[in-house]
Amino acid sequence: MTGPTPRPGIDTPDHRGRTGLDGAGRDLDRNPDVVIRDVELTSRGWHVLRRTTFDYRRRDGRWETQQRETYDRGNGAVVLPYDADRGCVLLTRQFRYPAYVNDHPDGLLIEAAAGLLDGDAPLAAVRREAVEELGVALGPLTHVLDAYMSPGSVTERLHFYAAPYTSADRTGTGGGLEEDGEDIEVLELPFSEALSMAHDGRIADGKTIILLQWAALNGLFAPTGGTG
Repeated sequence: MTGPTPRPGIDTPDHRGRTGLDGAGRDLDRNPDVVIRDVELTSRGWHVLRRTTFDYRRRDGRWETQQRETYDRGNGAVVLPYDADRGCVLLTRQFRYPAYVNDHPDGLLIEAAAGLLDGDAPLAAVRREAVEELGVALGPLTHVLDAYMSPGSVTERLHFYAAPYTSADRTGTGGGLEEDGEDIEVLELPFSEALSMAHDGRIADGKTIILLQWAALNGLFAPTGGTG
């Protein structure tokens, strides 16, 4: 007799060298009202989809068994480079199929530069993405906030940053990595225009709207015009 067939990503390495992908969450005990019963790996492509069964104690004390699917793509970081003297921000435009298939006119989204951590610390990751996508070497970074962007199904926690830049900090053309399928257009926009685009829907990306609103609320760009 032969033993059970090895399962890539669980017993043996998958195409990314990963094992134990069904183990995430099994040892969670921080919340006494949640007891993990089982974790099933339902998809193990570039990222991982799991179905978890757990017991949940409701606020009225009753226990019930629930199942949730979670999409694990790792954590990420995003940055808004801004030139306060010239009143500009650096953004990107790229094709996003999930937006295209969900009613976006052409799938070309204007966004702040962002990427997965891929094992790096958030600060290192956001500097890497700024060079790759925008062609700019960032100086001091301001941590804005951390947020779960789609907590009903996606595990990702996104680290938000802002950083000043000048024309002298441009190191290349950006555009992303072709081997990763990236084809990114770099946009240098007046902050007032970018903020208007967030208000009227031309910018529809959540992380970018958060950073633009943060910049407005924190007065990164002084108002222009006289008082006469």
